[in-house]
Amino acid sequence: MTIVLIAGFAYLLAAALLVREAARESLDTARGWLWPAAGAVFLHGSYHLLVALRTAGGPDMHFFAALSLVALGMAALTTLFGARGRMSALGVFAFPLAAGLLLVYHLYGHAPAPVLGWRLQLHAWLALLAYATLAIAALLALMLWAQERALRRREFHAWLRALPPLTELETLLFRTIAVGFVLLGATLLTGVLFVENLLAQHLVHKTVLSVLSWLAFGVLLLGRWRYGWRGATAVRWTLVAMALLVLAFFGSKFVLELVLHRAS
Repeated sequence: MTIVLIAGFAYLLAAALLVREAARESLDTARGWLWPAAGAVFLHGSYHLLVALRTAGGPDMHFFAALSLVALGMAALTTLFGARGRMSALGVFAFPLAAGLLLVYHLYGHAPAPVLGWRLQLHAWLALLAYATLAIAALLALMLWAQERALRRREFHAWLRALPPLTELETLLFRTIAVGFVLLGATLLTGVLFVENLLAQHLVHKTVLSVLSWLAFGVLLLGRWRYGWRGATAVRWTLVAMALLVLAFFGSKFVLELVLHRAS
């Protein structure tokens, strides 16, 4: 419990420091949040590693564990790339989310983990990395929507100056989606190659929704390249595709594990 509390405190401290620097309009140069964020990410990952070492199977990939791991990925990506200017504003949302989901996992997780071969472990880790990357893209899309909405209404709030410029934010959004698209494609490919008995494992609905999400992200990237899609169109496609992905993975896990009490 101690490691969870320290990690949670460090996450919240990093978020609080980011809020303070945003109020001072110094996110471009401030790095005081970086050390508590990096420490929290390290402790968060260490906690999952300790749980895996204590179990006979392998890394826990059940519902609450998967939520915590995706949040860990989001926090790690924010810490890694947030040091570059105002992208660190993502931490105001990503760090408290990671703290909360780590605590939830500690309180309600720790289901016995099945033994997975390296192929299925590769598939699972690719999936979690893809979900974390695309979740960052969804946060960027919401930031883009809020920024455009405020500018259209001529509401020049102080928090607007804490965000990256509109064109930079949009470029960052599509780069993140492109990386997530490749990772999700690799996840689907390894699933086809390595996952057996698709029907027996109740994975059809998860696969169909994941493919639909991948196609939606692909259409968005194609629309950006071919027709210059941006703004509200990009936000809508991003959020719809992410909603499909959440239903595919966490929705199916919730129903199978917590409602039907089956392995997913």
